[in-house]
Amino acid sequence: MAFTEKYLVVRDPVDIGGRHIKRYHVTDDPAGIAPEVERAASAMLPELLPEPDGTPAASFAVLHRGGDTGAYLNLYSWVWDNVLRFAGAAAGQPALDCPDTDPTHFVRLTGTGIAHERFWIGCVWELAPLDHERNAWVRHMLAPEVPDLAGYLADSLRSGTTGPRHPGTALPHDRQVPA
Repeated sequence: MAFTEKYLVVRDPVDIGGRHIKRYHVTDDPAGIAPEVERAASAMLPELLPEPDGTPAASFAVLHRGGDTGAYLNLYSWVWDNVLRFAGAAAGQPALDCPDTDPTHFVRLTGTGIAHERFWIGCVWELAPLDHERNAWVRHMLAPEVPDLAGYLADSLRSGTTGPRHPGTALPHDRQVPA
Protein backbone atom coordinates (compact mmCIF):
# COMPACT_ATOMS: atom_id res chain seq x y z
CA MET A 1 0.00 0.00 0.00
CA ALA A 2 1.43 3.37 -1.03
CA PHE A 3 1.62 6.14 1.53
CA THR A 4 -0.80 9.03 1.15
CA GLU A 5 -1.29 12.11 3.24
CA LYS A 6 -4.53 12.62 5.13
CA TYR A 7 -6.81 15.59 5.56
CA LEU A 8 -6.01 17.99 8.38
CA VAL A 9 -8.87 20.15 9.63
CA VAL A 10 -8.43 22.93 12.17
CA ARG A 11 -11.29 23.30 14.65
CA ASP A 12 -11.93 26.28 16.93
CA PRO A 13 -10.12 26.21 20.28
CA VAL A 14 -12.11 25.23 23.37
CA ASP A 15 -11.68 26.03 27.04
CA ILE A 16 -11.86 23.04 29.39
CA GLY A 17 -11.22 23.54 33.07
CA GLY A 18 -9.49 26.86 32.43
CA ARG A 19 -7.11 25.36 29.87
CA HIS A 20 -7.24 26.57 26.26
CA ILE A 21 -7.07 23.70 23.77
CA LYS A 22 -6.37 24.19 20.08
CA ARG A 23 -7.86 21.34 18.03
CA TYR A 24 -6.80 19.48 14.93
CA HIS A 25 -8.62 16.62 13.17
CA VAL A 26 -6.87 14.07 10.96
CA THR A 27 -8.78 11.69 8.69
CA ASP A 28 -8.71 10.13 5.25
CA ASP A 29 -12.45 10.82 4.92
CA PRO A 30 -13.16 14.06 3.03
CA ALA A 31 -16.42 14.34 5.03
CA GLY A 32 -14.38 14.72 8.23
CA ILE A 33 -14.70 13.05 11.62
CA ALA A 34 -18.19 11.99 12.67
CA PRO A 35 -19.75 14.33 15.27
CA GLU A 36 -20.29 11.49 17.76
CA VAL A 37 -16.57 10.63 17.67
CA GLU A 38 -15.67 14.31 18.14
CA ARG A 39 -18.07 14.59 21.12
CA ALA A 40 -16.65 11.45 22.74
CA ALA A 41 -13.10 12.73 22.30
CA SER A 42 -14.04 16.11 23.79
CA ALA A 43 -15.56 14.33 26.79
CA MET A 44 -12.22 12.51 27.30
CA LEU A 45 -10.06 15.66 27.28
CA PRO A 46 -10.52 16.56 30.99
CA GLU A 47 -8.92 13.21 31.95
CA LEU A 48 -5.84 14.05 29.89
CA LEU A 49 -5.18 17.56 31.24
CA PRO A 50 -2.09 18.24 33.36
CA GLU A 51 -2.15 19.89 36.75
CA PRO A 52 -1.53 23.66 36.59
CA ASP A 53 2.13 24.55 37.11
CA GLY A 54 2.17 28.29 36.45
CA THR A 55 2.70 27.93 32.71
CA PRO A 56 -0.06 29.64 30.70
CA ALA A 57 -2.76 26.97 30.40
CA ALA A 58 -2.52 26.02 26.72
CA SER A 59 -2.65 22.70 24.90
CA PHE A 60 -3.36 21.34 21.46
CA ALA A 61 -5.25 18.16 20.66
CA VAL A 62 -5.02 15.94 17.60
CA LEU A 63 -8.03 13.69 16.99
CA HIS A 64 -7.27 11.07 14.34
CA ARG A 65 -9.89 8.77 12.86
CA GLY A 66 -8.03 5.78 11.52
CA GLY A 67 -8.97 3.87 8.41
CA ASP A 68 -10.12 0.94 10.54
CA THR A 69 -12.26 1.00 13.70
CA GLY A 70 -9.79 3.14 15.67
CA ALA A 71 -9.92 6.73 16.84
CA TYR A 72 -6.92 8.30 18.54
CA LEU A 73 -6.75 11.37 20.76
CA ASN A 74 -3.41 13.01 21.48
CA LEU A 75 -3.22 15.93 23.89
CA TYR A 76 -0.02 17.96 23.96
CA SER A 77 0.13 20.47 26.85
CA TRP A 78 2.66 23.19 27.56
CA VAL A 79 4.24 22.79 31.02
CA TRP A 80 7.41 24.10 32.72
CA ASP A 81 7.12 27.15 30.41
CA ASN A 82 8.77 25.41 27.42
CA VAL A 83 8.12 21.65 27.70
CA LEU A 84 5.48 19.68 25.82
CA ARG A 85 3.66 17.02 27.86
CA PHE A 86 1.80 14.17 26.11
CA ALA A 87 -1.30 12.27 27.19
CA GLY A 88 -3.31 10.01 24.91
CA ALA A 89 -6.49 8.01 24.55
CA ALA A 90 -7.82 5.57 21.99
CA ALA A 91 -11.17 4.12 21.03
CA GLY A 92 -12.16 1.18 18.87
CA GLN A 93 -8.65 -0.31 18.75
CA PRO A 94 -8.39 -3.65 20.62
CA ALA A 95 -4.61 -3.73 19.97
CA LEU A 96 -4.37 -0.74 22.35
CA ASP A 97 -6.46 -2.44 25.05
CA CYS A 98 -9.72 -0.80 24.01
CA PRO A 99 -12.56 -3.03 25.22
CA ASP A 100 -14.41 -2.99 21.88
CA THR A 101 -14.36 -1.61 18.34
CA ASP A 102 -16.59 1.39 19.13
CA PRO A 103 -14.78 4.57 17.93
CA THR A 104 -16.64 6.61 20.58
CA HIS A 105 -15.53 4.49 23.58
CA PHE A 106 -12.26 6.22 24.53
CA VAL A 107 -9.87 4.82 27.14
CA ARG A 108 -6.74 6.49 28.39
CA LEU A 109 -3.44 5.10 27.14
CA THR A 110 -1.34 4.56 30.23
CA GLY A 111 1.83 2.91 28.95
CA THR A 112 2.10 0.91 32.17
CA GLY A 113 3.20 -2.68 32.56
CA ILE A 114 6.01 -4.41 30.72
CA ALA A 115 3.63 -5.74 28.05
CA HIS A 116 2.16 -2.27 27.52
CA GLU A 117 5.22 -0.04 27.28
CA ARG A 118 3.91 2.33 24.65
CA PHE A 119 5.69 5.61 24.88
CA TRP A 120 4.25 6.70 21.57
CA ILE A 121 3.49 10.37 20.93
CA GLY A 122 1.76 10.04 17.57
CA CYS A 123 1.92 8.54 14.10
CA VAL A 124 3.20 10.34 11.00
CA TRP A 125 -0.19 11.95 10.33
CA GLU A 126 -0.77 13.02 13.95
CA LEU A 127 2.64 14.67 14.22
CA ALA A 128 1.94 17.22 11.48
CA PRO A 129 0.95 20.05 13.89
CA LEU A 130 3.95 19.64 16.24
CA ASP A 131 6.47 21.76 14.35
CA HIS A 132 3.94 24.54 13.81
CA GLU A 133 2.88 24.52 17.47
CA ARG A 134 6.48 24.59 18.69
CA ASN A 135 7.22 27.61 16.51
CA ALA A 136 3.97 29.35 17.49
CA TRP A 137 4.78 28.84 21.20
CA VAL A 138 8.23 30.38 20.73
CA ARG A 139 6.87 33.21 18.54
CA HIS A 140 4.03 34.24 20.87
CA MET A 141 4.99 33.05 24.36
CA LEU A 142 8.78 32.84 24.72
CA ALA A 143 10.31 35.39 22.33
CA PRO A 144 8.25 38.50 23.15
CA GLU A 145 8.95 40.50 26.27
CA VAL A 146 5.27 40.07 27.19
CA PRO A 147 3.79 36.64 26.34
CA ASP A 148 0.75 36.77 24.04
CA LEU A 149 -1.53 33.82 24.83
CA ALA A 150 -4.32 35.17 22.58
CA GLY A 151 -1.83 35.37 19.71
CA TYR A 152 -0.72 31.79 20.32
CA LEU A 153 -4.30 30.53 20.40
CA ALA A 154 -5.09 32.31 17.12
CA ASP A 155 -2.00 30.89 15.39
CA SER A 156 -2.92 27.43 14.07
CA LEU A 157 -1.66 25.34 11.22
CA ARG A 158 -4.12 25.85 8.37
CA SER A 159 -6.47 23.13 7.20
CA GLY A 160 -5.23 21.11 4.25
CA THR A 161 -3.16 17.96 4.38
CA THR A 162 -0.94 16.40 7.02
CA GLY A 163 2.08 16.74 4.78
CA PRO A 164 3.67 19.15 2.33
CA ARG A 165 1.30 21.72 0.91
CA HIS A 166 2.80 21.58 -2.56
CA PRO A 167 0.81 21.11 -5.78
CA GLY A 168 0.73 17.46 -6.79
CA THR A 169 0.98 16.09 -3.23
CA ALA A 170 -1.05 12.89 -2.98
CA LEU A 171 -4.19 12.93 -0.86
CA PRO A 172 -6.44 10.01 0.01
CA HIS A 173 -8.79 8.80 -2.69
CA ASP A 174 -6.37 9.74 -5.50
CA ARG A 175 -6.99 13.47 -5.06
CA GLN A 176 -4.21 16.03 -5.41
CA VAL A 177 -3.48 19.32 -3.67
CA PRO A 178 -4.63 21.94 -6.23
CA ALA A 179 -2.06 24.15 -7.93
